[in-house]
Amino acid sequence: MNITALTCVKNEGPFLLEWIAFNRVIGVSDFMIYHNDCTDGTDTLLQALQAHGIVETMVNPAQGRNFQMEALKKSRRRASIKKADWVWVADVDEFLNIHVGDHTIPALIEACGNPQCISVTFQFFANCGVERYEDKPVIEQFLYSHNPDIWTHETAIEVKSLVRADFPMTYFGAHRPFHDGVKLPRRKQPSWTDGSGQPAMIQFIKRVNKRRIRKFPAKGVRNFATLNHYALRSLDSYLVKNDRGDVNREFRDFDDTYWRERNDASYFDDSILRYADKLAAEMARLKALPGIAALHEKCVALHRAKLTELMAQESYQAMRKQLQASPPYAPQEAALRELVGLPL
Repeated sequence: MNITALTCVKNEGPFLLEWIAFNRVIGVSDFMIYHNDCTDGTDTLLQALQAHGIVETMVNPAQGRNFQMEALKKSRRRASIKKADWVWVADVDEFLNIHVGDHTIPALIEACGNPQCISVTFQFFANCGVERYEDKPVIEQFLYSHNPDIWTHETAIEVKSLVRADFPMTYFGAHRPFHDGVKLPRRKQPSWTDGSGQPAMIQFIKRVNKRRIRKFPAKGVRNFATLNHYALRSLDSYLVKNDRGDVNREFRDFDDTYWRERNDASYFDDSILRYADKLAAEMARLKALPGIAALHEKCVALHRAKLTELMAQESYQAMRKQLQASPPYAPQEAALRELVGLPL
Protein backbone atom coordinates (compact mmCIF):
# COMPACT_ATOMS: atom_id res chain seq x y z
CA MET A 1 0.00 0.00 0.00
CA ASN A 2 1.39 3.38 -1.03
CA ILE A 3 0.68 6.01 1.64
CA THR A 4 1.96 9.53 1.06
CA ALA A 5 2.23 12.15 3.80
CA LEU A 6 1.61 15.67 2.51
CA THR A 7 2.71 18.72 4.47
CA CYS A 8 4.01 22.31 4.30
CA VAL A 9 6.84 23.52 6.53
CA LYS A 10 8.70 26.63 7.56
CA ASN A 11 11.56 26.41 10.07
CA GLU A 12 10.75 22.94 11.40
CA GLY A 13 14.30 21.64 11.05
CA PRO A 14 14.90 20.35 14.59
CA PHE A 15 11.62 18.37 14.52
CA LEU A 16 11.64 17.10 10.96
CA LEU A 17 13.49 13.80 11.38
CA GLU A 18 11.26 12.69 14.25
CA TRP A 19 8.11 13.38 12.25
CA ILE A 20 9.37 11.61 9.13
CA ALA A 21 10.65 8.64 11.15
CA PHE A 22 7.40 8.36 13.09
CA ASN A 23 5.32 8.36 9.93
CA ARG A 24 7.55 5.71 8.38
CA VAL A 25 6.98 3.58 11.49
CA ILE A 26 3.18 3.81 11.11
CA GLY A 27 3.23 2.90 7.43
CA VAL A 28 3.85 6.03 5.38
CA SER A 29 5.88 5.11 2.29
CA ASP A 30 6.34 8.51 0.64
CA PHE A 31 6.45 12.19 1.57
CA MET A 32 5.57 15.33 -0.38
CA ILE A 33 6.91 18.27 1.63
CA TYR A 34 6.66 21.90 0.56
CA HIS A 35 8.89 24.49 2.23
CA ASN A 36 9.09 28.28 2.22
CA ASP A 37 11.28 31.03 3.68
CA CYS A 38 13.35 28.72 5.88
CA THR A 39 16.22 30.18 7.88
CA ASP A 40 16.99 27.22 10.18
CA GLY A 41 18.29 24.67 7.67
CA THR A 42 14.95 22.94 7.05
CA ASP A 43 15.24 23.33 3.27
CA THR A 44 18.81 22.00 3.17
CA LEU A 45 17.89 18.99 5.28
CA LEU A 46 14.90 18.26 3.05
CA GLN A 47 17.04 18.46 -0.08
CA ALA A 48 19.49 15.97 1.42
CA LEU A 49 16.65 13.62 2.36
CA GLN A 50 15.35 13.92 -1.19
CA ALA A 51 18.76 12.96 -2.55
CA HIS A 52 18.53 9.80 -0.43
CA GLY A 53 15.05 9.00 -1.80
CA ILE A 54 13.29 9.59 1.51
CA VAL A 55 11.08 12.55 0.52
CA GLU A 56 10.00 14.61 -2.46
CA THR A 57 10.36 18.30 -1.68
CA MET A 58 10.00 21.62 -3.43
CA VAL A 59 9.69 25.32 -2.74
CA ASN A 60 6.09 26.20 -1.98
CA PRO A 61 4.46 27.34 -5.24
CA ALA A 62 2.11 29.81 -3.53
CA GLN A 63 1.72 33.14 -5.28
CA GLY A 64 0.02 34.85 -2.32
CA ARG A 65 0.58 34.56 1.42
CA ASN A 66 -1.75 31.61 2.01
CA PHE A 67 1.11 29.16 1.62
CA GLN A 68 -0.55 26.04 2.96
CA MET A 69 -3.84 26.23 1.10
CA GLU A 70 -2.28 27.18 -2.23
CA ALA A 71 0.25 24.34 -2.02
CA LEU A 72 -2.37 21.77 -1.02
CA LYS A 73 -4.60 22.75 -3.92
CA LYS A 74 -1.71 22.33 -6.38
CA SER A 75 -0.27 19.19 -4.80
CA ARG A 76 -2.37 16.76 -6.86
CA ARG A 77 -0.03 17.40 -9.80
CA ARG A 78 2.96 15.97 -7.92
CA ALA A 79 4.25 12.46 -8.57
CA SER A 80 4.12 11.48 -4.90
CA ILE A 81 0.42 12.33 -4.77
CA LYS A 82 -0.57 10.86 -8.14
CA LYS A 83 0.81 7.42 -7.32
CA ALA A 84 -0.55 7.28 -3.76
CA ASP A 85 -3.25 4.85 -2.66
CA TRP A 86 -3.83 7.11 0.35
CA VAL A 87 -2.74 10.65 1.21
CA TRP A 88 -2.28 11.74 4.83
CA VAL A 89 -2.41 15.53 5.22
CA ALA A 90 -0.86 16.69 8.50
CA ASP A 91 1.61 19.14 10.02
CA VAL A 92 4.99 18.39 11.59
CA ASP A 93 3.62 18.88 15.12
CA GLU A 94 0.84 16.29 14.56
CA PHE A 95 1.31 12.56 15.20
CA LEU A 96 -1.24 9.90 14.29
CA ASN A 97 -1.58 7.62 17.33
CA ILE A 98 -3.28 4.38 16.21
CA HIS A 99 -4.88 2.15 18.82
CA VAL A 100 -5.81 -0.96 16.79
CA GLY A 101 -4.03 -3.94 15.24
CA ASP A 102 -0.31 -3.40 14.77
CA HIS A 103 -0.81 0.36 15.27
CA THR A 104 -0.16 1.26 11.64
CA ILE A 105 -2.21 3.17 9.07
CA PRO A 106 -3.18 -0.03 7.21
CA ALA A 107 -4.57 -1.38 10.50
CA LEU A 108 -6.58 1.81 10.98
CA ILE A 109 -7.95 1.62 7.43
CA GLU A 110 -9.00 -2.00 7.97
CA ALA A 111 -10.64 -1.22 11.33
CA CYS A 112 -12.62 1.62 9.74
CA GLY A 113 -13.87 -0.62 6.92
CA ASN A 114 -11.72 0.86 4.13
CA PRO A 115 -13.73 4.04 3.55
CA GLN A 116 -12.73 6.75 1.09
CA CYS A 117 -11.79 9.13 3.90
CA ILE A 118 -10.97 8.88 7.62
CA SER A 119 -10.99 12.08 9.69
CA VAL A 120 -9.10 11.73 12.99
CA THR A 121 -9.73 14.12 15.87
CA PHE A 122 -7.08 16.29 17.54
CA GLN A 123 -5.97 15.94 21.13
CA PHE A 124 -3.93 19.00 22.13
CA PHE A 125 -0.92 18.18 24.31
CA ALA A 126 0.15 20.73 26.90
CA ASN A 127 3.57 22.25 27.52
CA CYS A 128 3.71 20.32 30.80
CA GLY A 129 6.08 22.83 32.38
CA VAL A 130 8.91 22.06 29.94
CA GLU A 131 10.83 25.30 29.49
CA ARG A 132 14.10 24.35 27.85
CA TYR A 133 14.36 22.98 24.33
CA GLU A 134 16.01 19.56 24.20
CA ASP A 135 16.90 17.60 21.09
CA LYS A 136 14.88 14.52 21.94
CA PRO A 137 11.55 13.12 20.69
CA VAL A 138 8.60 15.41 21.23
CA ILE A 139 6.24 12.49 21.78
CA GLU A 140 8.23 11.45 24.86
CA GLN A 141 8.33 14.88 26.51
CA PHE A 142 4.65 15.89 26.58
CA LEU A 143 2.20 13.40 28.07
CA TYR A 144 -0.68 15.55 29.36
CA SER A 145 -3.61 17.03 27.46
CA HIS A 146 -7.10 18.42 27.93
CA ASN A 147 -10.09 16.19 28.61
CA PRO A 148 -10.20 14.39 25.24
CA ASP A 149 -13.90 15.14 24.73
CA ILE A 150 -13.73 18.85 25.61
CA TRP A 151 -11.23 21.47 24.52
CA THR A 152 -11.63 24.83 26.30
CA HIS A 153 -15.45 25.15 26.10
CA GLU A 154 -15.85 23.20 22.85
CA THR A 155 -17.22 19.67 22.47
CA ALA A 156 -16.49 19.78 18.73
CA ILE A 157 -12.77 19.47 17.97
CA GLU A 158 -10.87 19.78 14.71
CA VAL A 159 -9.74 16.84 12.60
CA LYS A 160 -7.13 15.94 10.00
CA SER A 161 -7.88 13.48 7.23
CA LEU A 162 -6.53 10.38 5.51
CA VAL A 163 -7.85 10.33 1.93
CA ARG A 164 -8.17 7.35 -0.44
CA ALA A 165 -7.16 7.79 -4.07
CA ASP A 166 -10.70 7.38 -5.41
CA PHE A 167 -12.22 10.06 -3.19
CA PRO A 168 -14.25 12.36 -5.50
CA MET A 169 -12.11 15.34 -4.64
CA THR A 170 -11.96 18.91 -5.82
CA TYR A 171 -8.87 19.69 -3.71
CA PHE A 172 -7.11 18.84 -0.44
CA GLY A 173 -7.87 21.09 2.50
CA ALA A 174 -5.66 21.34 5.57
CA HIS A 175 -8.26 19.50 7.67
CA ARG A 176 -10.42 17.60 5.18
CA PRO A 177 -10.78 17.05 1.46
CA PHE A 178 -13.30 19.13 -0.46
CA HIS A 179 -15.60 17.79 -3.14
CA ASP A 180 -18.37 19.03 -5.37
CA GLY A 181 -21.06 16.74 -3.97
CA VAL A 182 -22.34 19.13 -1.31
CA LYS A 183 -25.90 18.98 -2.65
CA LEU A 184 -25.92 15.24 -3.34
CA PRO A 185 -28.12 12.93 -1.24
CA ARG A 186 -26.52 10.89 1.54
CA ARG A 187 -26.41 7.66 -0.50
CA LYS A 188 -24.24 9.35 -3.14
CA GLN A 189 -21.81 10.98 -0.72
CA PRO A 190 -18.29 9.47 -0.40
CA SER A 191 -17.80 6.87 2.32
CA TRP A 192 -16.27 8.75 5.24
CA THR A 193 -15.63 7.78 8.87
CA ASP A 194 -14.30 9.26 12.08
CA GLY A 195 -11.45 7.76 14.10
CA SER A 196 -13.78 5.11 15.53
CA GLY A 197 -14.92 3.86 12.15
CA GLN A 198 -18.32 5.50 12.55
CA PRO A 199 -19.86 7.30 9.55
CA ALA A 200 -18.92 10.96 9.61
CA MET A 201 -21.80 13.31 10.28
CA ILE A 202 -23.61 14.21 7.06
CA GLN A 203 -23.62 17.86 8.16
CA PHE A 204 -19.82 17.72 8.24
CA ILE A 205 -19.52 15.97 4.87
CA LYS A 206 -21.90 18.40 3.18
CA ARG A 207 -20.46 21.47 4.95
CA VAL A 208 -23.88 22.49 6.26
CA ASN A 209 -22.50 24.57 9.13
CA LYS A 210 -19.49 26.74 8.27
CA ARG A 211 -18.40 26.73 11.94
CA ARG A 212 -18.16 22.94 11.76
CA ILE A 213 -16.49 22.67 8.38
CA ARG A 214 -13.36 21.13 9.89
CA LYS A 215 -14.58 19.67 13.18
CA PHE A 216 -17.31 17.56 14.77
CA PRO A 217 -18.18 16.38 18.31
CA ALA A 218 -15.24 14.56 19.85
CA LYS A 219 -17.02 12.17 22.19
CA GLY A 220 -16.51 8.56 21.14
CA VAL A 221 -14.58 9.28 17.93
CA ARG A 222 -11.05 8.16 18.92
CA ASN A 223 -11.50 4.43 19.56
CA PHE A 224 -9.21 3.49 16.66
CA ALA A 225 -6.96 6.55 16.43
CA THR A 226 -6.11 9.91 17.99
CA LEU A 227 -4.25 12.81 16.40
CA ASN A 228 -1.75 13.98 19.02
CA HIS A 229 -1.09 17.67 18.41
CA TYR A 230 2.02 19.18 20.03
CA ALA A 231 1.32 22.81 19.16
CA LEU A 232 3.32 24.23 22.11
CA ARG A 233 6.29 21.94 22.71
CA SER A 234 8.85 23.57 25.05
CA LEU A 235 8.59 27.21 26.05
CA ASP A 236 11.86 27.88 24.18
CA SER A 237 10.51 26.38 20.97
CA TYR A 238 7.18 28.15 21.34
CA LEU A 239 8.96 31.51 21.45
CA VAL A 240 10.88 30.63 18.29
CA LYS A 241 7.65 29.46 16.64
CA ASN A 242 6.01 32.73 17.60
CA ASP A 243 8.75 34.66 15.83
CA ARG A 244 8.33 32.49 12.72
CA GLY A 245 4.72 33.57 12.48
CA ASP A 246 5.24 37.24 13.28
CA VAL A 247 8.11 39.21 11.81
CA ASN A 248 7.02 42.44 13.51
CA ARG A 249 6.67 41.35 17.12
CA GLU A 250 8.62 44.33 18.47
CA PHE A 251 5.71 46.66 17.70
CA ARG A 252 2.72 44.65 18.89
CA ASP A 253 1.37 43.45 22.21
CA PHE A 254 1.53 39.72 22.80
CA ASP A 255 -1.71 37.72 23.07
CA ASP A 256 -1.27 34.55 25.15
CA THR A 257 -4.68 33.07 24.24
CA TYR A 258 -3.27 30.45 21.85
CA TRP A 259 -0.89 29.19 24.54
CA ARG A 260 -3.48 29.14 27.31
CA GLU A 261 -6.09 27.35 25.22
CA ARG A 262 -3.67 24.51 24.46
CA ASN A 263 -1.82 24.34 27.76
CA ASP A 264 -4.47 22.29 29.57
CA ALA A 265 -2.69 19.41 31.34
CA SER A 266 -5.67 17.80 33.06
CA TYR A 267 -5.47 14.38 31.37
CA PHE A 268 -2.54 11.93 31.30
CA ASP A 269 -2.05 9.96 28.07
CA ASP A 270 1.18 8.12 27.32
CA SER A 271 -0.30 5.66 24.82
CA ILE A 272 1.86 7.01 22.00
CA LEU A 273 4.95 5.70 23.78
CA ARG A 274 4.11 2.32 22.24
CA TYR A 275 6.07 3.65 19.25
CA ALA A 276 9.14 4.86 21.18
CA ASP A 277 11.51 1.99 20.44
CA LYS A 278 10.65 1.74 16.74
CA LEU A 279 10.86 5.52 16.45
CA ALA A 280 14.35 5.58 17.97
CA ALA A 281 15.50 2.85 15.59
CA GLU A 282 14.07 4.63 12.54
CA MET A 283 15.57 7.98 13.55
CA ALA A 284 18.94 6.25 13.91
CA ARG A 285 18.57 4.80 10.40
CA LEU A 286 17.85 8.23 8.94
CA LYS A 287 20.74 9.85 10.80
CA ALA A 288 23.05 7.12 9.49
CA LEU A 289 22.47 8.32 5.92
CA PRO A 290 25.47 10.36 4.71
CA GLY A 291 25.20 13.99 5.79
CA ILE A 292 21.82 13.74 7.53
CA ALA A 293 23.00 13.73 11.16
CA ALA A 294 25.19 16.78 10.56
CA LEU A 295 22.35 18.70 8.89
CA HIS A 296 20.01 17.82 11.74
CA GLU A 297 22.58 19.13 14.24
CA LYS A 298 22.87 22.34 12.22
CA CYS A 299 19.09 22.82 12.45
CA VAL A 300 19.26 22.28 16.21
CA ALA A 301 22.07 24.82 16.55
CA LEU A 302 20.20 27.41 14.48
CA HIS A 303 17.05 26.86 16.54
CA ARG A 304 19.00 27.59 19.72
CA ALA A 305 20.73 30.57 18.12
CA LYS A 306 17.37 32.06 17.16
CA LEU A 307 16.19 31.75 20.75
CA THR A 308 19.31 33.56 21.99
CA GLU A 309 18.66 36.32 19.45
CA LEU A 310 15.02 36.68 20.51
CA MET A 311 15.80 36.71 24.22
CA ALA A 312 17.99 39.77 23.70
CA GLN A 313 14.78 41.67 22.95
CA GLU A 314 12.81 43.12 25.85
CA SER A 315 9.52 42.12 24.21
CA TYR A 316 10.49 38.44 24.18
CA GLN A 317 11.75 38.61 27.74
CA ALA A 318 8.34 39.97 28.71
CA MET A 319 6.59 37.32 26.63
CA ARG A 320 8.50 34.54 28.40
CA LYS A 321 7.60 35.93 31.82
CA GLN A 322 3.96 36.31 30.78
CA LEU A 323 3.73 32.67 29.66
CA GLN A 324 5.53 31.43 32.77
CA ALA A 325 3.00 33.29 34.93
CA SER A 326 -0.12 32.42 32.94
CA PRO A 327 -2.77 30.39 34.82
CA PRO A 328 -3.08 26.67 33.98
CA TYR A 329 -6.59 27.15 32.64
CA ALA A 330 -8.03 28.02 29.27
CA PRO A 331 -9.46 31.58 29.16
CA GLN A 332 -13.06 30.30 29.24
CA GLU A 333 -12.37 28.04 32.21
CA ALA A 334 -10.53 30.82 34.04
CA ALA A 335 -13.50 33.14 33.53
CA LEU A 336 -15.86 30.50 34.94
CA ARG A 337 -13.63 29.88 37.97
CA GLU A 338 -13.49 33.60 38.65
CA LEU A 339 -17.27 33.83 38.35
CA VAL A 340 -17.86 31.14 40.98
CA GLY A 341 -15.07 32.36 43.25
CA LEU A 342 -12.47 29.63 42.66
CA PRO A 343 -8.75 30.54 42.71
CA LEU A 344 -6.88 31.01 39.46
